This record gives sequence, structure tokens and C-alpha cells, in this order.
Amino acid sequence: MANWQSSFRRGVDRIFSLPGPGVITGAADDDPSGIATYSLAGAQTGYNLLWTSVLTLPLNAAVQDMCARIGLVTGKGLADALKQRNRRRTLMLLVTLLLVANTANIGANIAAVAAGVELLTGVSHNVTLVPLGAAIALSEIVIPYRFFASYLKILTLVLFAYVVDAFVAGPDWDQALKRTFLPSIHLDLGFITTVVALFGTTISPYLFFWQTSEEVEELHEHHKALGTEPDIRRAQFDVEAGMLLAHFVAYFIMLTTAATLYPAGIREINTAAEAAEALRPLAGDEATTLFAIGFIGTGLLSIPILAGSAAYAVAEVFDWREGLEEDVRSAPQFYAVIALATLIGLVLGISGVGAIRALFAAAVINGVVAPILIWAILQVSNDTEIVGVHRNGTISNVLGYAAAAVMGLAALAMAVSFLLSV
Repeated sequence: MANWQSSFRRGVDRIFSLPGPGVITGAADDDPSGIATYSLAGAQTGYNLLWTSVLTLPLNAAVQDMCARIGLVTGKGLADALKQRNRRRTLMLLVTLLLVANTANIGANIAAVAAGVELLTGVSHNVTLVPLGAAIALSEIVIPYRFFASYLKILTLVLFAYVVDAFVAGPDWDQALKRTFLPSIHLDLGFITTVVALFGTTISPYLFFWQTSEEVEELHEHHKALGTEPDIRRAQFDVEAGMLLAHFVAYFIMLTTAATLYPAGIREINTAAEAAEALRPLAGDEATTLFAIGFIGTGLLSIPILAGSAAYAVAEVFDWREGLEEDVRSAPQFYAVIALATLIGLVLGISGVGAIRALFAAAVINGVVAPILIWAILQVSNDTEIVGVHRNGTISNVLGYAAAAVMGLAALAMAVSFLLSV
């Protein structure tokens, strides 16, 4: 009886200790790139790609758990840990890949926020794009992330409208459940590219660096140099909760668009307004407003994470002072990278590519970069000189190498299909 009560109390304590870095990371995982990619997948393939959410859940959780553990047992960010296993030239390549993926994602997400504002106000995204990008860059430097992240998380709750909407829209549940557990795979370029994008928007490189660095920030906040066993268990529970949340929402976004847009013959989504139509069964004429709130909330939540993860990585390569709890004067290079990454992303955002297509393209880039970084993370999380007794277990290794292999093979298949189609 005493053991049961003790276990129950620990479970309650864990729940009330949330949200931690893992849950925030999970919320950021369903960013505008994710919303756009999941929506396109449902619109273009119906129920045929629902299986990807089931497949990527354990793979994503395993990789994020490795990153959290690395941060807790070393007290260092991911780039710092990678530095111990790789030559400087290799590390620079890994960080460069991260920067390319992040800046593409930042640009697409700024365009998405502008598109959301257009849905709410009617003011063209071409007018608001630059002011929004500049304001976001400034806010990242001036306002502590933890301060406004707590409010933005409330806006991301709008994404649960897709869960309700799926039931209102009346999907073919037999077909949906069948395609959830029995994959339907096609070898044409469009299908494979969509799979790569789904993998990339779900298992995203920026989340690896963010998760590790935020665990270190948590240690600093509690005046700890290294994490203890309870800290590691807390992080694992936090990561699993965050990933479950992210994949649950992703599944229902695909299910909703498969039940609404696909039967209507809508195969292409070029604007935010077209993507918002998936919510019409639930929200009616307010569908665009509901969609816009979710788009803006997740965009504003994820852009600082994208820029911040890039800044953590670069700062650790060059041994600069880092941390979102530092002020600009004490960590000028760190904040300079945040501002630069956001502004470069803004330049990409004004390139003229539609917001939805830009978000999808960013997801594809993530899908190509992620398996390379996962492989590097696996080497660190299995090195006893770095993580000591907290090296990966068998299950972590199986899932980690499976993530790298599945994503790598999908990216290779996309490249081959592209060359054959030329």
C-alpha cells in the first residue's frame, strides 16, 4: 500500500512539474511548418500517411530523450558535447547544416505569422512581413523567452480544434484506422517528398539543440551543475509527454484535412485561407480566425526556438557566453546570432514563395539534415567518457539508429526519384 501511495505521489508531482522543456519542445514541434505539412499530406493523400505519426512517435521521443540526457549529465549544450567527439571541421559542418535548416524555417514561419495576421485583419502579408520580422527579432533580444512563452502556449491550444473537427467532419474511421497501422507506400517523387517533409517537420534538428540547452538552463535556474537521477527521470517523463502531445495533434491535423479537403478534391494548398478551410465543419465562417490564431501562436512560439537553438550551437562552437537568461551586454555574440538568423530568415520570407509552400520546403530541408545530426547524437550518447553510466540502453539505440536509417533512406529515395524524373 505504501509503495502504491509513493508511486502515485511521484506521478502527481511529475504532472504538476510540467510543462518543462520537453512539453515546450513538443508544443513548438507543431509549428506552422508542421501545420502546413500535415495539412498538405492529408489533402494530397487522404488517410494514406496517417501511419507516419505512429512510426515517428517512439523515434522522436528516443532522440529527444538522448538530447535531454546529454544536457543533464554533462551540463553542456549539444554542440559542446559534439565538440568532444568530432573534429572542429566536422562540428562546423553539423552546425552549418543546422543554420541552413533553421534560417529556412524561420523565414517560412515569419511568412506564416504574416499570413495569419492577414487572415485576421485583411492587411496584406506583403505589408506586415518586414515589420513583423523586425519586431520578432527585437522581442527575442529584449523580452525573456520564458516570459512570453507561457502566454503563447495558451494560443497553441487552438490546435486541439482539429481533434474536435475530425469528429464533426465524420471521417471514414475504418479507412483511417486501417491506414494508421497498415502503411500505404507509393514510390513516386511527390509521395516520397511528402514523407521526407513529414519526417523532417516532426523530428526537427532545431529541437535537438533546443532540448539539450534548455535542460542546462533548468539546471542553472535550480543552481545545479549536473542533473541527478530524479532530474533524468523527470526529463524523460517530460519529453514523452511533449512528444505524445505533438504527435497527437499532428495525427488529427492530417485526419481532419483527409476528411475535409481530400473528399472535396482540394489537392493543393497554396494559401493560409485554403488551409483554414479544413476547420470549417467545426468553426463555420470563423474557421479562418481559428486557424489564424493557431498559426500566429505556434509561429511566435517556434521562431525564438529556431533562432535560439542556432545561437546556442554557434556560441558553443566558439566558446561564447550563452543563455536566454543572460542579458545582451553579458552575451552579445549569442544575441547577435539570434538577431542575424531571424533577419536572414526574414529575407528568405520576402522572397515571394507562398507561405504554405515555403513551410513545406523547410520541412523537406529538415528531413534531409536530421538523420546526419541524429547519427552524431548517437555517437555522443553512447560515449561513456562523455555521459558516463548514462549511455544509451538497447531500446534507445534501436530507436535512435532506426530514426537515422528511416529518415536517411527516405531522403535518399527522394534524391533518386528526383534524378530519375529529370
